[in-house]
Amino acid sequence: MTETSAQRASDDHGDAFARHAGDLLTVPGTLDADGFKSLFRGHPGGVAVVTAEGPDGPVALTATSVASVSVDPPILIFSVSSLSSATPSILASDSIVVHLLDSADLSLAKLASTSGVDRFADRSAWTRLPTGEPLYHGVRAWTRCAIVSRLEAGGSTVIAAHALQGAENRGPEGEQPLVYHNRTWHALGDHSRID
Repeated sequence: MTETSAQRASDDHGDAFARHAGDLLTVPGTLDADGFKSLFRGHPGGVAVVTAEGPDGPVALTATSVASVSVDPPILIFSVSSLSSATPSILASDSIVVHLLDSADLSLAKLASTSGVDRFADRSAWTRLPTGEPLYHGVRAWTRCAIVSRLEAGGSTVIAAHALQGAENRGPEGEQPLVYHNRTWHALGDHSRID
């Protein structure tokens, strides 16, 4: 049996990996929770706040896992941790609001990520949509979504949601996008462009 070009390419790739393995910070293999957190600490995420109406009133949490997965139909996903006090209400909801933030919305991102505070104490900062979901005023953009599926994944749940309606208060050319990287808030802008 003769070696195919695909097999030779695979072998060459394996040899290249072996030659550069000494450059790795750790040896590939089993990854514990701390190692996994370390990997993702260097991977920035856009910042959003998810709100829902719970049995005891409105709830909110800050999420850096929001991603669009389809435009037709418009579907987004995000995950919620079982450790968040807002998670039971979000999981029980049929609909939610996802607020997409930029640097002007930093105070909201911090509020929704702080434990033990009333995230809706300032009644002038939010309202209810006609459909009942809580909506914070003035964020860069928001979308009201119907939850279409939930998938348990470790200590979290991945939620897929169908975007039904939404609005932009500031377009992408407005304020600087807000990202979370290595446990710190950052604003992207022309100063951060590398191309």
